[in-house]
Amino acid sequence: MTELKKAIYVIALILLSRDVYSQSMPAGGGAFSLIILNEKSQPAEGAEVKQLKDNQPVKTAVANARGVARFEGLAIGTYTFVVNYTGYKEQITRTYNFTGNTFADTIRLQPLNTNLQQVTVVATVPPIENKQGKTILNIGSSVTNAGSTVLEVLEKSPGITVDRNGGIAMKGKAGVLVLIDNKPTYLSGADLNNLLSSMSSSNVQQIELIANPTAKYDASGNAGIINIKTKKNKQQGFNGSFNITGGVGVYPKNNESVVLNYRTGKVNLFFNYNATLLKYLTNLYALRKYYDINNNLTAQLDQPGGFRGTLFNNIIKTGLDYSVNSNTTLGFAIGGIAVSRVGGNVGTATWLNPAGMADSAIYTTNKTNNQLRNGSVNFNARHTISSSQDLTADFDWLHYTTQSDQDYDNKLLTAGGYDEQSRGNIPSTINIGSGKIDYSWKMGKDLSFQSGWKSSFSKTDNAASYQNLAGTQWVDDNSRNNRFLYKENIHALYGTLENKYKKISYQAGIRYEYTSYNAHQYGNATQKDSAFRKNYGGFFPSGYITYQPDTANGFTLTVGRRVDRPAFQLLNPFLSIVNKYTYITGNPLILPQYTWNFELGHQYKNWLTTTVSYSTIKNYFSQIFLNGATKDIILYTQGNVGHTGNFGLSTTVVLAPLTWWSFTANIVYNHKQLKGFNGNTYTTAIDQFNFNLNNQFTIAKNYTAEVSGFYTTKARNDVQELLYPTGQLSAGISRPILNKKGTLKLIARDILYTNAMEGLTQFPNSTEYFKLTRDSRVILLSFTYRFGKAYKTVKHASGVSDEMQRVGNG
Repeated sequence: MTELKKAIYVIALILLSRDVYSQSMPAGGGAFSLIILNEKSQPAEGAEVKQLKDNQPVKTAVANARGVARFEGLAIGTYTFVVNYTGYKEQITRTYNFTGNTFADTIRLQPLNTNLQQVTVVATVPPIENKQGKTILNIGSSVTNAGSTVLEVLEKSPGITVDRNGGIAMKGKAGVLVLIDNKPTYLSGADLNNLLSSMSSSNVQQIELIANPTAKYDASGNAGIINIKTKKNKQQGFNGSFNITGGVGVYPKNNESVVLNYRTGKVNLFFNYNATLLKYLTNLYALRKYYDINNNLTAQLDQPGGFRGTLFNNIIKTGLDYSVNSNTTLGFAIGGIAVSRVGGNVGTATWLNPAGMADSAIYTTNKTNNQLRNGSVNFNARHTISSSQDLTADFDWLHYTTQSDQDYDNKLLTAGGYDEQSRGNIPSTINIGSGKIDYSWKMGKDLSFQSGWKSSFSKTDNAASYQNLAGTQWVDDNSRNNRFLYKENIHALYGTLENKYKKISYQAGIRYEYTSYNAHQYGNATQKDSAFRKNYGGFFPSGYITYQPDTANGFTLTVGRRVDRPAFQLLNPFLSIVNKYTYITGNPLILPQYTWNFELGHQYKNWLTTTVSYSTIKNYFSQIFLNGATKDIILYTQGNVGHTGNFGLSTTVVLAPLTWWSFTANIVYNHKQLKGFNGNTYTTAIDQFNFNLNNQFTIAKNYTAEVSGFYTTKARNDVQELLYPTGQLSAGISRPILNKKGTLKLIARDILYTNAMEGLTQFPNSTEYFKLTRDSRVILLSFTYRFGKAYKTVKHASGVSDEMQRVGNG
């Protein structure tokens, strides 16, 4: 705990220096507070106020919960202010002559239409934006996003790749922290993949790709953060929308969602619901080749197979915000997720001799019933201490249960062949509690300070019960039966300081995280009981410095250190079945991986962004492939295999060559070098590219069309696995209907059916070629209807940390 005490001392010194600085800080220029009220004399929170001098913009401020937009350090001169607020007329204040004094004024807004329920505000937002170190995906602005899942949106996003195991990489780096409304999902691997592939994009407002997060965020995620922001509305009155999407590929697909909001006086109520029902399809082909010590081919295993099933998903979230007074707001939210996947796979594994002649074959069937349930509760509060100080608090509790039932049947297709039957029951329970408090202080015109505390507590209980059929009796298989208990606590403190001096702005932050965990694997008649524990802490500095020589150019250097903790289930050493010849096992000895990220970026106006980056990763996570009890069995696991260096270049261009055509193009290049040891010393290097293009067309007055696609060259995320090129071409068209309250969209996705996951894996003394294809070539028709006022996105930060991201299911 000595490291934790050191961290507390560091944060205390930052807080003390802040107070000393505030007492010694010289007085600046004048200050002006503009109070913005709506037609009912209620605060217009979120209204944008622009300060103008000689009709040129000087500074922009946003009204707080009390409707106050404050401008400090005003030089002597004459200014006017322009106020914009969704659903209200733009208003320009009178001219103010500042002489260095401090004062305030009030302005009342007028609605665009006296019949507020009929107000329709239409804004053109580009599909992709680069702002403040983030790449922002505006989901509703891309026609081809309609009817897609969140995972499908991510797969075609700039710099994002998804592997066959559901792992997400950003700019060539694996290890991404996924948030939903600033809350980590606490899922990883297959469970995270299942959630994102069943979550409709129709309930999502934006997705933020944050390559270099500040110290305020959890340090987890060496590649950065993906923040999925769902729709939420804070306009007065009753507002909402619903969406229904139907489509067909090989099988039919259906999705419905509804977003409702009611705000009156001090109370804001919201309700979101999403349901998805579809049949899924995955075809997997694998060819495994075995070699002797002289690298001579000795045998081959040909493994075609197909997965079929039904997915039914329900996601619900509801809550309220209550303004106690102009300074204090309290919030409460509850949510739930229910995902059901029922299906199975059929495959034939054929043993071939080196010449390709069949020797024997095994016919395998597998029936699965996977259920995931989640419940969450959040309490949050925000208090405005003064016009320059705010305090926020968040407390969360989450509960997960997963249940997986599996039935296997392996038949040797020959005279006198065997019939092996087995079954598995794998339940898991996860409980997570989290709390955080954040303090922010606007210390001057451009100087601000933030600090905070956060703690999280998690407990997971996993069991695996396998039985084999012996005659007519089911017999326990204690070689695979297992119960695994895991407890983990993470405590964090952080502080950041942000300032601007002439053409230079900068931010410096430090975060300390202390982690302790203990695990217990129960034994049985054939396996020993075992337990292990670990405590460790670390500092995670981050920051940026920006130089803007003129209004057209800006240069930014960012630096940060991050960590990836192993998913809970990766520490569990029990076996789970993939097929007769392939198993997955955990690794209790795996260590966290640590990353230093460096990035230099240049932005020219709003249409060209270029970055150069370098990352170095210690204790690199990689899949490891081991021989099983017999030579023909392969074990998949994860381990620390060494270190990785990743050099990257990226360019984003946003242009409108013609009045009816605009496009966003992104190119990411990575040179990766992976060094590790797994029986032999591995050193691999690869150059990989990711191309992404989105074209938007305006046809006549009522139609919007899109043609978009991506292409990824050969890539490598693991020391022993090479991924082959993949890509996708999609198109769509939309038009408003029903007096612009409704929108109809027609989409064709993966038109050329090229979005496959294909590659080559190197095992000890064997290799395996694989190709995975899904039901990705689909045609969809989507209808959205909106009522009430237009949406206004509201940001809300939560206290849940990255532990939930790391709940795996083997």
